[in-house]
Amino acid sequence: MSYRFTPSQILLIGFACVILIGTVLLSFPFSTVSGKGQPVVDALFTATSAVCVTGLVVKDTGSFYSLFGQLVILFLLQIGALGYMTMATILSLIIGKKISLREKVIIKESLDQFNLGDLVSFVKYIVKVTLFIEMIGFLILTCRWMGDFSISKAVYLGVFHSVSAFCNAGFDVFGGISGPFSSLSAYKGDIVVNLTMGFLIILGGLGYIVLSEFYRYRKEKKISLHSKIVLLFSFLLIIFGTIVFFVFEYNNPATLGGFSWKEKIVTAFFQSVTVRTAGFSTVNISWITSGTLFVAAFLMFVGASPGGTGGGIKTTTFGVMIAAMWATIRRKREITFFHRRIADEIVRKSFVVGFLSIIFVAIITVVMLRTENETFIRVFFEVISAFGTVGLSTGITPALSNIGKVLIIFTMYAGRLGPLTLGVAVLLKDNEQVKIKYPQERVFVG
Repeated sequence: MSYRFTPSQILLIGFACVILIGTVLLSFPFSTVSGKGQPVVDALFTATSAVCVTGLVVKDTGSFYSLFGQLVILFLLQIGALGYMTMATILSLIIGKKISLREKVIIKESLDQFNLGDLVSFVKYIVKVTLFIEMIGFLILTCRWMGDFSISKAVYLGVFHSVSAFCNAGFDVFGGISGPFSSLSAYKGDIVVNLTMGFLIILGGLGYIVLSEFYRYRKEKKISLHSKIVLLFSFLLIIFGTIVFFVFEYNNPATLGGFSWKEKIVTAFFQSVTVRTAGFSTVNISWITSGTLFVAAFLMFVGASPGGTGGGIKTTTFGVMIAAMWATIRRKREITFFHRRIADEIVRKSFVVGFLSIIFVAIITVVMLRTENETFIRVFFEVISAFGTVGLSTGITPALSNIGKVLIIFTMYAGRLGPLTLGVAVLLKDNEQVKIKYPQERVFVG
């Protein structure tokens, strides 16, 4: 009897195959400026970071990789953001291949959809929206950078960074490793660059479900509970992060201390947006205060929203957990949001995702504290950044041991797919049913 892979297992294998292809391409000598190539573990690290739209790097993208290598990274992060099943569906449609029911189930799993519906049309919509938003970002950024670079250079920078921002990837080609050396520091007070890249990140992080409802709103005049929760918590987290970064770093001479008021506000906003999942930085992350690092770790852990290009446990997961806790405190039997009841299955799934994520991050952090000669806060921040597919770092990424790199690679992979998907794929069949129902008994908690 032949073994049939579940949709979750196919997703894991598919992403792994794309990562391996990227590793091979980045291992070629002509992928690097020096022409000498790089260690396989470094190529694997970069390929995983690109496919998982993370942005953590062990080699500076702008100065270490050749144009070919940079284009490979750009292609990988675009596939990683859209999902390989989305790309496979588009290729199938181009060659005239019919999408089977099983393939639709896999697409549903990869896009975090509730039902099968007209998934093929939704996939087409995803590609159109992605290209449209990235094109708008490209035009604005290119026009801005034409004043600083040649036309060809400005065009390339516009393409690379609009795609990287919308995909919440955090890769840049300005030179200087993203994060600790803040390669976007030259634009810390630049309204055009900060707002353009900021809103590209926000739109990518909201998710295609929300974007599709925006598009249909003029006709249908309604927004689902999912989109309301996404918009509410995305707004609250951005405001919260902006205030915390502004207050905590206001007098820090290494970050906002020497900035003008405009630069302080713009930088605080941009860092609040990018810290949740994108990974760009206009200040040196290794110099921010411990309090800011801790809050940033929390924002990275929550991350973006389902069906989008970001990572983390997702805003909806966090929102449902908050609603459940509030209902429990008030001793309400039903958990509601915006006058709508949330199904018990969704509540259980939210707490499972949150709990599994905490356990996963804790285990990886403890192991890395044993393998790396770094402080707890730096290792913890690195692991959270990898799990949330953010890409910010306090500067320890290039100095990681091979074991540390492998652990971060696995963390980025698990963060992109999600701990629940990973657990289901490894341990269970997706449709496994419990055939025995045991008697119920009370347990005292709290």
